[in-house]
Amino acid sequence: MTPLALLLVLAAAVLHATWNLCAKRAGGGLPFVYLVGLIICSLYVPVIAVYWWWREPVIEWTAMVWILGSGVLKTSYSLFLQRSYRVGDFSLIYPLARGTGPFLSTAAAIVIFGERPTLLAIAGGAIIVGSIFVMTGGVKLFHQDLAHLRRAVGYGMMSGVFIAAYTLWDRHGVAGLALAPLLYDAGTAFTQLILLTPFGLKRWPEVVACWKDQRRYAFGVALLSPLAYVLVLTALSFTPVSYIAPAREVSIVIGAFIGAKVLKETDGRKRLWAAAAMALGIIALALG
Repeated sequence: MTPLALLLVLAAAVLHATWNLCAKRAGGGLPFVYLVGLIICSLYVPVIAVYWWWREPVIEWTAMVWILGSGVLKTSYSLFLQRSYRVGDFSLIYPLARGTGPFLSTAAAIVIFGERPTLLAIAGGAIIVGSIFVMTGGVKLFHQDLAHLRRAVGYGMMSGVFIAAYTLWDRHGVAGLALAPLLYDAGTAFTQLILLTPFGLKRWPEVVACWKDQRRYAFGVALLSPLAYVLVLTALSFTPVSYIAPAREVSIVIGAFIGAKVLKETDGRKRLWAAAAMALGIIALALG
């Protein structure tokens, strides 16, 4: 990985953990996700207008279909993530989703793209799996009185599945199809908004309530989320996904720290240690 790619990924990690904290504090569902989409697309309109005037890009139908697919995956991810934060602690959900994503991304990159990891990378994957086991409570997770925790873990891991899916999908979009990261992310944002509009309109009073009560968090997500991902897409355009997906997950340590020290969540210290171990596993994946 080049120094530039690493810098882009680390900056994106800080921004990513910050906007996820905003999403956790909002505690919203589909109405909040829809409000964020409205803000993102509103902010993107002048940016894309200037970019279009400057570069005059040509987007083929293949690229449009790929952008649509990315929008579907990210809409699913956003809804699962918001549901995760409603039922689970930040120090559990954030590292779980972010840790599951790179592990699955790397595994899929091996199968789909033919990338071959070293023994160090395989050891890193094993550390990630072990860390997830500790973070979720180990065998205690299967106790009958922890159904709410199992539900939170399920939502968190599904968020990770969609992270892995759109990471691989978007890698082809910006590298294989050579789409500009800015246009690609804007296209997926508008796709998400179109997909959610019928549901958002049905729950418009809740969207208005989110605007009144959670506006600052919505702007935090809307500003930081696209910026973070454009940085990631830029790095993906010239760096293999098996390096980017693991390296960007340094944000899990930031997220676990926020949950343990800022939000004062239960088991925060244990989850912080598990997140640190997970980060080591991710580093091993990146070096491998």
